[in-house]
Amino acid sequence: MSDTELQRERDYVAGLYGRLDALREETEQELAAVRREDVGGNHQSRSERDAFARAYEDRVIQLREVGERLAFGRLELTPEADGPRYRYVGRIGLRDENLEPLLLDWRAPQSSAFYQATAAEPLGARSRRHLTTRGREVVRIEDEVFDADLLDDESTRLQGEGALLAALSAQRTGRMHDIVATIQGEQDRIIRSDLNGVLVVQGGPGTGKTAVALHRAAYLLYSHRERLGSSGVLIVGPSRAFLQYINAVLPSLGETGVVLASLGQLYPGVDAVHDDAPEVAALKGSAEMAHLVRRAVRSRIRVPKEPVVVEVNGERLTIQPAALQDAVTRARESGKPYNQARVSFVKTMLTQLARQLTEQLTRRGTTIDDSDQAYLREDIRTAEDVRVALNTVWLPLTPERFLEDLYARPQWLESLTGSWSKAKRALLHRPRGGAFTVSDVPLLDEAAELLGEFDELAATRDREARAQRSRDLENARTAIANMGVEGLVSAESVVEGFAESEARRTTAERAASDRTWTYGHIVVDEAQELSPMQWRVLLRRGPLRSFTIVGDVAQASAAASTTDWATTLAPLFGESWRLEELTVNYRTPSQIVEAAERVAEAAGLAVTRSRSVRTTEWPVEVIRADGPLAEAVAETVLSVRGEGTTAVIAPEAVVDAIGATLADRLGDSVGRGAAGLARPVAVLSAAEAKGLEFDVVVVVAPAGIRAESIRGSSSLYVAMTRPTQRLALVLDVDEEPPAGL
Repeated sequence: MSDTELQRERDYVAGLYGRLDALREETEQELAAVRREDVGGNHQSRSERDAFARAYEDRVIQLREVGERLAFGRLELTPEADGPRYRYVGRIGLRDENLEPLLLDWRAPQSSAFYQATAAEPLGARSRRHLTTRGREVVRIEDEVFDADLLDDESTRLQGEGALLAALSAQRTGRMHDIVATIQGEQDRIIRSDLNGVLVVQGGPGTGKTAVALHRAAYLLYSHRERLGSSGVLIVGPSRAFLQYINAVLPSLGETGVVLASLGQLYPGVDAVHDDAPEVAALKGSAEMAHLVRRAVRSRIRVPKEPVVVEVNGERLTIQPAALQDAVTRARESGKPYNQARVSFVKTMLTQLARQLTEQLTRRGTTIDDSDQAYLREDIRTAEDVRVALNTVWLPLTPERFLEDLYARPQWLESLTGSWSKAKRALLHRPRGGAFTVSDVPLLDEAAELLGEFDELAATRDREARAQRSRDLENARTAIANMGVEGLVSAESVVEGFAESEARRTTAERAASDRTWTYGHIVVDEAQELSPMQWRVLLRRGPLRSFTIVGDVAQASAAASTTDWATTLAPLFGESWRLEELTVNYRTPSQIVEAAERVAEAAGLAVTRSRSVRTTEWPVEVIRADGPLAEAVAETVLSVRGEGTTAVIAPEAVVDAIGATLADRLGDSVGRGAAGLARPVAVLSAAEAKGLEFDVVVVVAPAGIRAESIRGSSSLYVAMTRPTQRLALVLDVDEEPPAGL
């Protein structure tokens, strides 16, 4: 490659960064000017100011987040193609002062040829160039030629998949890289597929499922900004360690308005990290729990068989069971959730008691006029006896209190589960005050759906806030139309800036705090692990049924997980889902892929065979401890670790002990769990390692990993397929190697 051609690309990319810096400075100045504007108390003027401010703020964030690899590719087009000869592709789109394109956003339709062009179907391209950068400087260029006439041109050379293999061989840093520069054809087709409906992406370890899912989220936000900008996109992962791992990817692609949540964070106010024992999690995740929760909510309404006498300011009133039953029936027939229906029940009973008290006082000669009725009603409402009597029939409940009661009251649970065995009921028993688990989250959400809002005053405030928001939206739409900035900013984002006294919140921030929020699209990674109850939560969050579901049934390790997509998805979506498969393994070296697949198939797992595009110099190593297991692991880590990241994946029972031993030997370079991802050596359980990747992986006591869960063979398969360079297995003293290895 001539130095002249390399320098030409360096100059062009330097110009792109110069334009990026100028745009950022210009936008920051415009934002500061808008913020200084004094528009007085005119609501319309404030709307227009805030619309401009929101647009500038979003652009500043995007320009700041670009970082390295602003541009990563170039297409040379045929003379017949429209536009300039060269088309540069990068993280975001840039134009010059005359609005001529300098850099195409990778998500733009004009960029698709960069990922999809082949020699057989060049899509109007003569060649594709990969730009490798370090910081802001181009350090290498490689070309793939589609037009044979270019082969004699000294400014090009054919390198095939050189850029892809270089990216795959790069050391891992404990955080996921974006793949925009190396997206391959089958991945790009999935990323750009239609928004509507349910897309299932099945693929073995290392085939890029997670990267494809994240880039699809970014692409959909770019292509469907009007629809998704206000409703948001939810990305659900299996654990907090996984979310920490991927957190930097979407901002680097120019998107910051996405909600990332683990399965333990799908209920606002709860951040569950730990889960129940496998048999307990399987029961809590089963579909029958939805029926149990519904029966339990209904059973909390209990009408007494005998009349109840209450005292109000010295007057004794009798509440008949028939009157209570009639009020209960009328409230239930309203179709409202439990707590809202209770409000109707209370109002009916207060009216009846006020009528009874009025008649009672009138019979004794007391004159009661209309102005007295309000006082009588308030006396009844605040009377202790009345509150106790009505709450005994229909007690207001929070989801948290309801679920704690269900677990802590065995007699109540027995009355609801006559067909269950005593041992099955015992699985749910738990004293009050315990922390909620990951498997409790969908039950809390189910209860919240049936119970509804607990606080009557809060419900009133919510109704008033919704009415005010509707008025604000109308003002914002008018302001946006007057300014001619449609498409640059949404009315919803502007409304967030109306309240001067409140901190502005993004769509993602509002969505994450609102249990009833419905998203425009939901991406579910490691979806094979979801239980039926967890799917119910996501269906409530995504009523439009627009999903990207990513997973591998062979890696299903949870007790309630699925091993067949059709069996799981047909009851949820009918036939309105489509399946795409990823068959090329970009991450894991071929010798490790083959070993892991042999072990998995020997255990009876239905493995999706994949073709690895690379190999490394290290064979899979099997090491037997000749003393304490933790010491053998430490020695192995010292011998196999390189300059990149190393993961030690061990059974739950020994993971802390191994972490302590490694910390004694290696000091601060060792970290445990999610926090360990920022360290050179991370000590993890098999569950925590799901979805992650490392340069070197040491799997400890594979028999222990298989024995610790119902789907332990899947957990071992997951653990063995995390490395990008090297794999070692450390066996305990008397442990046999896994079958198939």
